[in-house]
Amino acid sequence: MSDFSVKPLLTGDTTVLRPFTEADAAVMGDIIEDPEVLRFTDESPSGELTPERLRAWYGTRSEQPDRLDLAVTDRATGELVGEVVLYEWNAAARSCEFRTLIGPRGRGRGLGTEATRLIVGYGFEQLGLHRIQLEAYGHNHRALRVYEKVGFVVEGVRREADLRDGQWVDWVVMAILDREWEAHRGRPDLTAVNSTAR
Repeated sequence: MSDFSVKPLLTGDTTVLRPFTEADAAVMGDIIEDPEVLRFTDESPSGELTPERLRAWYGTRSEQPDRLDLAVTDRATGELVGEVVLYEWNAAARSCEFRTLIGPRGRGRGLGTEATRLIVGYGFEQLGLHRIQLEAYGHNHRALRVYEKVGFVVEGVRREADLRDGQWVDWVVMAILDREWEAHRGRPDLTAVNSTAR
């Protein structure tokens, strides 16, 4: 089991996950301010997201041993379209939290699904994690579908846990275990099809 001090380069068919640099701050600032990202993420960070704060944040992600923040890029163009993060590493339980956000130029093309598979696979296969968990808003249907496609299992719902735009919203708690990942490698639908075909 390793901590998150190594910042890998992970390459898929359509995406490349790479360490962040200070130069990514402006693009990530635009992505964070996207209306859909704002709608489906937890409360905004305290204080204004100035260019200086964003440069300081993204410029130091590679120095953090307790979390793994990777830039999601389009493999064909190199364009930065979002981020994936493993954080709150619990060494004793061999577990951590996962979150992602994909900006408008990365949506609807499978980039988020592949990026999720890449980082979750890295967590299990290279870091020896036992469990990766997440929470997502119940009305974030696009994200929930991505997580299900990769093999995350709904464990529960925190009902009406947040008040957003004057309405109570649920949090869906999901997780994936190492043995589940080993069985389907982030493609549970294919595993089910293959087992019924036998």
